[in-house]
Amino acid sequence: MSTLPAPPADQAKRVLPPKPKTAALVVLAFTALLYLVEAVDVALNNRLDAQGILPRSLDGLDGVAWAPLLHGSWSHLLANTLPVLVFAFLAMAGGVARWALVTATIWLVSGLGVWLTGGAGTITIGASGLAFGWLAYLLVRGLFNRAFAQIVIAAVLIIGWGGMLWGVLPGQPGISWQAHLFGALGGILAAWFAARANRKRAVPSEP
Repeated sequence: MSTLPAPPADQAKRVLPPKPKTAALVVLAFTALLYLVEAVDVALNNRLDAQGILPRSLDGLDGVAWAPLLHGSWSHLLANTLPVLVFAFLAMAGGVARWALVTATIWLVSGLGVWLTGGAGTITIGASGLAFGWLAYLLVRGLFNRAFAQIVIAAVLIIGWGGMLWGVLPGQPGISWQAHLFGALGGILAAWFAARANRKRAVPSEP
């Protein structure tokens, strides 16, 4: 009979980043980038805003890459800042590399969803799709990971930001509910992928 070394503590069930200072620096750097882009946009008389997502147009497809970095005004950016800071930081519980993959999934799903279903003749910009994606990721990861502490954090987030979830429904003029909806779907998909990867890594291989 052979013995296997004891597995490390279950990293999948963390609620806070393993390196909080690094996570905070990454989040602050990303947020600073948003403010820098908006400052450049203002200096250029908001010409960068035209680089957002133009639905069902090949010319507007590259907006999927740029839209989350652009905002229509300082007030638009300010409204997104606190959710971005909080949700992005908490989403780094699996480490910066895992967060980058989660973010990339949300970025693509949200952007492509807007490109496929957005209103004709509209241009969609803003980081709210990412914010909705990170929030959805945080809300469901505990269920996929069977992690009680993560479920508790999800409950706290629902109490604090649950009203945001109404943003996935159409109704408010000038707001892209498609970005919110597909961002949330991207976050759920990312949480599912992450849980699957964790389970595969937890299964010991036999010689």
